[in-house]
Amino acid sequence: MADPKFVHLHVHTEYSLLDGISKIKALVKEAKALGMEALAITDHGSMYGAIEFYKACLEAEIKPIIGCEMYVAPRSHTSKEGKVDSEPYHLTILAKDYQGYLNLMKLVSIAWLDGYYYRPRVDKQLLKQYHEGLIALSACPAGEFIRGLEAGGIKRAEEIAKEYLEIFGEGNYYFELQKHPYEKTLADPNLDSYIRQDMQNILRIQENTWKAVRELSGKLGIPIVATNDLHYVKKEDAQAHDAVLCVQTGKFVTDIQRLRMIDTPDFYLKSPDEVAEDFKDLPAALENTVKIAQMVNLEIPLGKSQFPIFQIPDGKPAMEYLRELTFGRPKS
Repeated sequence: MADPKFVHLHVHTEYSLLDGISKIKALVKEAKALGMEALAITDHGSMYGAIEFYKACLEAEIKPIIGCEMYVAPRSHTSKEGKVDSEPYHLTILAKDYQGYLNLMKLVSIAWLDGYYYRPRVDKQLLKQYHEGLIALSACPAGEFIRGLEAGGIKRAEEIAKEYLEIFGEGNYYFELQKHPYEKTLADPNLDSYIRQDMQNILRIQENTWKAVRELSGKLGIPIVATNDLHYVKKEDAQAHDAVLCVQTGKFVTDIQRLRMIDTPDFYLKSPDEVAEDFKDLPAALENTVKIAQMVNLEIPLGKSQFPIFQIPDGKPAMEYLRELTFGRPKS
Protein backbone atom coordinates (compact mmCIF):
# COMPACT_ATOMS: atom_id res chain seq x y z
CA MET A 1 0.00 0.00 0.00
CA ALA A 2 1.35 3.44 -0.93
CA ASP A 3 2.22 5.94 1.78
CA PRO A 4 -0.70 8.28 2.54
CA LYS A 5 -0.47 11.82 1.18
CA PHE A 6 -1.53 14.72 3.36
CA VAL A 7 -1.02 18.49 3.46
CA HIS A 8 -1.38 20.50 6.66
CA LEU A 9 -3.78 23.35 5.85
CA HIS A 10 -4.43 24.71 9.36
CA VAL A 11 -1.11 25.85 10.82
CA HIS A 12 -0.29 28.37 13.56
CA THR A 13 3.24 29.72 13.79
CA GLU A 14 4.93 32.02 16.28
CA TYR A 15 3.03 34.86 14.55
CA SER A 16 -0.22 33.67 16.14
CA LEU A 17 0.89 35.69 19.13
CA LEU A 18 0.62 33.94 22.51
CA ASP A 19 -1.13 31.04 20.81
CA GLY A 20 1.19 29.36 18.31
CA ILE A 21 4.83 28.62 19.13
CA SER A 22 5.96 27.01 15.85
CA LYS A 23 9.16 28.72 14.71
CA ILE A 24 8.94 28.92 10.93
CA LYS A 25 12.39 27.53 10.17
CA ALA A 26 11.87 24.60 12.55
CA LEU A 27 8.38 24.00 11.19
CA VAL A 28 9.52 23.87 7.57
CA LYS A 29 12.54 21.73 8.45
CA GLU A 30 10.31 19.17 10.20
CA ALA A 31 7.84 19.18 7.30
CA LYS A 32 10.71 18.43 4.94
CA ALA A 33 11.93 15.62 7.19
CA LEU A 34 8.44 14.10 7.12
CA GLY A 35 8.49 14.12 3.32
CA MET A 36 5.79 16.77 2.91
CA GLU A 37 5.55 18.46 -0.46
CA ALA A 38 3.34 21.40 0.57
CA LEU A 39 2.50 23.28 3.78
CA ALA A 40 0.18 26.13 4.76
CA ILE A 41 0.42 29.02 7.20
CA THR A 42 -2.87 30.23 8.73
CA ASP A 43 -2.10 32.48 11.66
CA HIS A 44 -4.86 34.10 13.69
CA GLY A 45 -6.04 37.28 12.00
CA SER A 46 -2.61 38.15 10.60
CA MET A 47 -0.11 37.59 7.81
CA TYR A 48 3.03 38.82 9.57
CA GLY A 49 4.90 35.60 8.88
CA ALA A 50 3.77 35.11 5.26
CA ILE A 51 6.94 36.21 3.44
CA GLU A 52 9.31 34.55 5.91
CA PHE A 53 7.29 31.34 5.53
CA TYR A 54 7.13 31.67 1.73
CA LYS A 55 10.91 32.03 1.45
CA ALA A 56 11.62 29.18 3.89
CA CYS A 57 9.33 26.82 1.97
CA LEU A 58 10.84 27.68 -1.40
CA GLU A 59 14.33 27.10 0.00
CA ALA A 60 13.23 23.68 1.28
CA GLU A 61 11.48 22.89 -2.04
CA ILE A 62 8.08 22.75 -0.35
CA LYS A 63 5.05 24.44 -1.95
CA PRO A 64 4.01 27.34 0.33
CA ILE A 65 0.29 27.92 0.86
CA ILE A 66 -0.43 31.37 2.29
CA GLY A 67 -3.55 31.70 4.38
CA CYS A 68 -5.07 33.14 7.52
CA GLU A 69 -7.51 31.99 10.17
CA MET A 70 -9.76 35.04 10.01
CA TYR A 71 -12.31 36.35 12.46
CA VAL A 72 -15.78 36.93 10.97
CA ALA A 73 -18.03 39.38 12.82
CA PRO A 74 -21.52 38.09 13.71
CA ARG A 75 -22.92 41.30 12.25
CA SER A 76 -20.98 44.02 10.41
CA HIS A 77 -17.22 44.35 10.95
CA THR A 78 -17.95 47.92 12.06
CA SER A 79 -20.45 46.82 14.73
CA LYS A 80 -18.79 47.09 18.14
CA GLU A 81 -21.42 46.65 20.81
CA GLY A 82 -20.77 44.76 24.04
CA LYS A 83 -20.91 40.97 24.05
CA VAL A 84 -23.00 40.87 20.86
CA ASP A 85 -19.89 41.62 18.77
CA SER A 86 -17.10 40.40 21.05
CA GLU A 87 -16.98 36.76 19.92
CA PRO A 88 -16.39 36.57 16.15
CA TYR A 89 -16.40 33.29 14.23
CA HIS A 90 -13.24 31.66 12.93
CA LEU A 91 -12.79 30.94 9.21
CA THR A 92 -9.76 29.33 7.57
CA ILE A 93 -8.91 31.07 4.29
CA LEU A 94 -6.19 30.14 1.77
CA ALA A 95 -4.86 32.12 -1.20
CA LYS A 96 -5.20 30.13 -4.40
CA ASP A 97 -3.21 32.55 -6.58
CA TYR A 98 -1.67 36.02 -6.58
CA GLN A 99 -5.05 37.73 -6.83
CA GLY A 100 -6.18 35.72 -3.84
CA TYR A 101 -3.03 36.77 -1.99
CA LEU A 102 -3.79 40.44 -2.71
CA ASN A 103 -7.40 39.98 -1.59
CA LEU A 104 -6.30 38.21 1.57
CA MET A 105 -3.97 41.11 2.40
CA LYS A 106 -6.82 43.54 1.75
CA LEU A 107 -9.15 41.65 4.09
CA VAL A 108 -6.55 41.43 6.86
CA SER A 109 -5.78 45.16 6.54
CA ILE A 110 -9.46 46.11 6.76
CA ALA A 111 -9.88 43.75 9.70
CA TRP A 112 -7.19 45.57 11.68
CA LEU A 113 -7.89 49.15 10.56
CA ASP A 114 -11.70 49.18 10.53
CA GLY A 115 -12.91 45.93 12.10
CA TYR A 116 -10.86 45.63 15.28
CA TYR A 117 -12.97 44.88 18.35
CA TYR A 118 -11.24 42.39 20.66
CA ARG A 119 -10.05 40.75 17.43
CA PRO A 120 -9.34 41.98 13.88
CA ARG A 121 -12.62 41.18 12.09
CA VAL A 122 -14.14 41.05 8.63
CA ASP A 123 -17.75 40.32 7.72
CA LYS A 124 -19.56 38.36 5.02
CA GLN A 125 -20.05 41.41 2.83
CA LEU A 126 -16.28 41.96 2.73
CA LEU A 127 -15.67 38.26 2.06
CA LYS A 128 -18.07 38.44 -0.87
CA GLN A 129 -16.36 41.57 -2.20
CA TYR A 130 -12.84 40.11 -2.00
CA HIS A 131 -13.49 36.39 -2.49
CA GLU A 132 -11.71 36.02 -5.83
CA GLY A 133 -8.76 33.65 -5.67
CA LEU A 134 -9.61 32.41 -2.17
CA ILE A 135 -10.45 28.99 -0.75
CA ALA A 136 -12.34 28.79 2.56
CA LEU A 137 -12.54 25.97 5.10
CA SER A 138 -15.36 25.95 7.66
CA ALA A 139 -12.82 26.12 10.52
CA CYS A 140 -12.49 24.71 14.03
CA PRO A 141 -15.27 24.48 16.67
CA ALA A 142 -15.12 28.29 16.91
CA GLY A 143 -16.28 28.55 13.30
CA GLU A 144 -19.79 29.69 12.45
CA PHE A 145 -20.72 26.31 10.97
CA ILE A 146 -20.04 24.34 14.17
CA ARG A 147 -21.39 27.05 16.46
CA GLY A 148 -24.53 27.14 14.35
CA LEU A 149 -24.81 23.37 14.55
CA GLU A 150 -24.59 23.54 18.35
CA ALA A 151 -27.08 26.39 18.68
CA GLY A 152 -29.62 25.57 15.98
CA GLY A 153 -29.05 21.99 14.90
CA ILE A 154 -28.32 20.65 11.44
CA LYS A 155 -30.89 22.89 9.75
CA ARG A 156 -29.07 26.03 10.90
CA ALA A 157 -25.69 24.49 10.02
CA GLU A 158 -26.95 23.81 6.51
CA GLU A 159 -28.09 27.42 6.10
CA ILE A 160 -24.65 28.67 7.16
CA ALA A 161 -22.85 26.29 4.80
CA LYS A 162 -25.01 27.50 1.89
CA GLU A 163 -24.14 31.12 2.72
CA TYR A 164 -20.40 30.46 2.55
CA LEU A 165 -20.77 28.31 -0.55
CA GLU A 166 -22.51 31.21 -2.26
CA ILE A 167 -19.78 33.63 -1.15
CA PHE A 168 -16.77 31.60 -2.30
CA GLY A 169 -18.32 29.58 -5.12
CA GLU A 170 -18.44 25.90 -5.91
CA GLY A 171 -15.11 24.17 -5.41
CA ASN A 172 -13.79 26.91 -3.12
CA TYR A 173 -15.58 26.06 0.13
CA TYR A 174 -14.83 22.94 2.18
CA PHE A 175 -16.08 21.37 5.38
CA GLU A 176 -13.10 21.27 7.73
CA LEU A 177 -12.91 18.25 10.02
CA GLN A 178 -10.50 17.74 12.91
CA LYS A 179 -9.93 14.60 14.96
CA HIS A 180 -8.28 15.02 18.34
CA PRO A 181 -8.13 11.94 20.63
CA TYR A 182 -10.11 13.20 23.61
CA GLU A 183 -11.06 9.59 24.34
CA LYS A 184 -7.48 8.95 25.51
CA THR A 185 -7.72 11.79 28.00
CA LEU A 186 -11.08 10.56 29.30
CA ALA A 187 -9.65 7.08 29.86
CA ASP A 188 -7.52 8.42 32.74
CA PRO A 189 -9.32 7.41 35.98
CA ASN A 190 -7.52 10.19 37.90
CA LEU A 191 -8.65 12.97 35.58
CA ASP A 192 -9.88 16.12 37.34
CA SER A 193 -13.69 16.36 37.27
CA TYR A 194 -13.68 19.81 35.63
CA ILE A 195 -11.35 18.64 32.85
CA ARG A 196 -13.39 15.48 32.39
CA GLN A 197 -16.59 17.45 31.94
CA ASP A 198 -14.87 19.84 29.53
CA MET A 199 -13.39 16.99 27.49
CA GLN A 200 -16.73 15.19 27.33
CA ASN A 201 -18.34 18.31 25.93
CA ILE A 202 -15.60 18.82 23.33
CA LEU A 203 -15.80 15.16 22.31
CA ARG A 204 -19.58 15.47 21.93
CA ILE A 205 -19.12 18.52 19.66
CA GLN A 206 -16.50 16.69 17.61
CA GLU A 207 -18.75 13.64 17.14
CA ASN A 208 -21.78 15.80 16.25
CA THR A 209 -19.68 17.71 13.72
CA TRP A 210 -18.48 14.53 12.01
CA LYS A 211 -22.05 13.25 11.76
CA ALA A 212 -23.42 16.53 10.38
CA VAL A 213 -20.59 16.99 7.89
CA ARG A 214 -20.99 13.49 6.50
CA GLU A 215 -24.70 14.15 5.98
CA LEU A 216 -24.40 17.63 4.48
CA SER A 217 -21.34 17.00 2.30
CA GLY A 218 -23.24 14.78 -0.12
CA LYS A 219 -26.43 16.82 0.08
CA LEU A 220 -24.76 20.16 -0.70
CA GLY A 221 -21.81 18.93 -2.77
CA ILE A 222 -19.30 20.43 -0.35
CA PRO A 223 -16.10 18.34 -0.04
CA ILE A 224 -14.59 17.40 3.33
CA VAL A 225 -10.99 18.26 4.21
CA ALA A 226 -8.92 17.00 7.16
CA THR A 227 -6.86 19.37 9.33
CA ASN A 228 -4.98 19.07 12.60
CA ASP A 229 -5.01 22.69 13.90
CA LEU A 230 -1.33 22.56 14.84
CA HIS A 231 0.13 25.10 17.27
CA TYR A 232 3.60 23.63 17.83
CA VAL A 233 6.09 21.59 15.84
CA LYS A 234 6.70 18.47 17.92
CA LYS A 235 4.62 16.58 20.46
CA GLU A 236 7.08 17.35 23.25
CA ASP A 237 6.45 21.09 22.72
CA ALA A 238 2.98 20.79 24.27
CA GLN A 239 4.12 21.85 27.73
CA ALA A 240 5.85 24.99 26.45
CA HIS A 241 2.72 25.84 24.48
CA ASP A 242 0.63 25.44 27.62
CA ALA A 243 2.82 27.99 29.39
CA VAL A 244 2.30 30.45 26.52
CA LEU A 245 -1.48 30.01 26.77
CA CYS A 246 -1.22 30.85 30.47
CA VAL A 247 0.58 34.09 29.61
CA GLN A 248 -2.19 34.90 27.10
CA THR A 249 -5.02 34.27 29.58
CA GLY A 250 -3.29 35.56 32.71
CA LYS A 251 -3.50 32.19 34.45
CA PHE A 252 -1.06 29.87 36.22
CA VAL A 253 -0.10 26.47 34.84
CA THR A 254 -1.52 24.95 38.02
CA ASP A 255 -4.96 26.49 37.37
CA ILE A 256 -7.43 23.87 36.20
CA GLN A 257 -10.33 26.02 35.05
CA ARG A 258 -8.73 27.83 32.11
CA LEU A 259 -8.10 27.53 28.38
CA ARG A 260 -6.29 24.19 28.09
CA MET A 261 -4.85 22.21 25.19
CA ILE A 262 -2.29 20.26 27.20
CA ASP A 263 -4.80 17.54 28.11
CA THR A 264 -4.78 16.36 24.49
CA PRO A 265 -1.21 17.12 23.39
CA ASP A 266 -1.56 16.38 19.69
CA PHE A 267 -1.72 19.87 18.20
CA TYR A 268 1.64 19.33 16.49
CA LEU A 269 2.93 18.69 12.97
CA LYS A 270 1.66 15.15 12.60
CA SER A 271 3.06 12.87 9.93
CA PRO A 272 0.79 11.76 7.05
CA ASP A 273 0.68 8.29 8.65
CA GLU A 274 -0.60 9.71 11.94
CA VAL A 275 -3.30 11.79 10.26
CA ALA A 276 -4.26 8.81 8.07
CA GLU A 277 -4.83 6.80 11.25
CA ASP A 278 -7.04 9.58 12.67
CA PHE A 279 -9.06 9.69 9.44
CA LYS A 280 -8.99 6.00 8.53
CA ASP A 281 -12.78 6.05 8.14
CA LEU A 282 -12.64 9.07 5.84
CA PRO A 283 -9.60 8.82 3.51
CA ALA A 284 -11.14 11.27 1.01
CA ALA A 285 -10.60 14.03 3.58
CA LEU A 286 -6.84 13.49 3.25
CA GLU A 287 -7.00 13.29 -0.54
CA ASN A 288 -8.75 16.66 -0.60
CA THR A 289 -5.83 18.33 1.21
CA VAL A 290 -3.63 17.28 -1.71
CA LYS A 291 -6.21 18.49 -4.24
CA ILE A 292 -6.32 21.90 -2.56
CA ALA A 293 -2.52 22.11 -2.59
CA GLN A 294 -2.58 21.31 -6.32
CA MET A 295 -5.10 24.12 -6.86
CA VAL A 296 -2.71 26.64 -5.33
CA ASN A 297 -0.55 28.44 -7.87
CA LEU A 298 0.94 31.41 -6.03
CA GLU A 299 4.08 33.26 -7.02
CA ILE A 300 4.91 36.33 -4.96
CA PRO A 301 7.28 38.75 -6.71
CA LEU A 302 10.18 39.36 -4.34
CA GLY A 303 13.11 41.76 -4.46
CA LYS A 304 11.32 44.80 -5.83
CA SER A 305 9.38 47.57 -4.14
CA GLN A 306 5.63 47.69 -4.59
CA PHE A 307 3.84 50.84 -3.58
CA PRO A 308 0.08 51.46 -3.38
CA ILE A 309 -1.54 53.69 -5.98
CA PHE A 310 -3.38 56.65 -4.46
CA GLN A 311 -6.01 58.68 -6.26
CA ILE A 312 -4.88 62.31 -6.04
CA PRO A 313 -7.68 64.92 -6.16
CA ASP A 314 -7.84 67.72 -8.72
CA GLY A 315 -5.07 66.17 -10.83
CA LYS A 316 -2.36 67.63 -8.61
CA PRO A 317 1.22 66.36 -8.78
CA ALA A 318 1.88 63.76 -6.07
CA MET A 319 4.61 65.76 -4.30
CA GLU A 320 2.48 68.91 -4.21
CA TYR A 321 -0.42 67.02 -2.61
CA LEU A 322 1.93 65.36 -0.11
CA ARG A 323 3.23 68.79 0.95
CA GLU A 324 -0.34 69.98 1.44
CA LEU A 325 -1.17 66.99 3.61
CA THR A 326 2.00 67.51 5.63
CA PHE A 327 2.18 71.27 6.04
CA GLY A 328 -1.29 72.41 5.01
CA ARG A 329 -2.34 74.48 2.01
CA PRO A 330 -0.16 77.52 1.33
CA LYS A 331 -1.83 80.81 2.21
CA SER A 332 -2.81 82.81 -0.84
